Amino acid sequence: MNLSEIDINDLDFSNIANWPVAARMFVIILIAIAVIGLGYWFDIKDQQLRLDQAKSRENELKAEFETKARKAANLEAYEQQLEEMRQSFGAMLRQLPNKTEVADLLVDVSQTGLASGLEFDLFKPQGEAPLEFYAELPISIKVRGTYHEFGAFVSGVAALPRIVTIHDIAIQSAGKDAVNDELSMELTAKTYRYLDESEEAAK
Repeated sequence: MNLSEIDINDLDFSNIANWPVAARMFVIILIAIAVIGLGYWFDIKDQQLRLDQAKSRENELKAEFETKARKAANLEAYEQQLEEMRQSFGAMLRQLPNKTEVADLLVDVSQTGLASGLEFDLFKPQGEAPLEFYAELPISIKVRGTYHEFGAFVSGVAALPRIVTIHDIAIQSAGKDAVNDELSMELTAKTYRYLDESEEAAK
């Protein structure tokens, strides 16, 4: 017997046990499909979504692990590089005078100019400007001399053990009172000093 030979009107829904085998098999298959469908909808679907999320998270964790593993493998090199940077920073910081050494540094700059053969018309320290961990002290300078003497002065300043930078250089004729090839040079020399802990806290 097949389903095409069964009349649905002849089936007694209160006595399914007496239905033809084909009809019972059809109903069982429909129920099984419904159960599977409902099971997928209410349980397997959410599990699949969680599985996809877990796979995505697994890929992220793998990438994070690989990055951290590379860093861990190079940890010793990073620590060595950090120590070198600390030493380099310490060496540069030691080139900055503290508050008590600034006066000596100003004397060194002026002595360098005199030793180069220059005549000072102006040597005027300006107001100190605090920055991050150091303070900047500009000095307005006007001197008279030759190109050679100017070069010797700049070279001498560069050779000082403390950091001094030269800015805004302007060279012109020394005027009608100039002797031979004498010139006038104006510039701003900047020196720096580190701020101690109390000054940084106050700032």
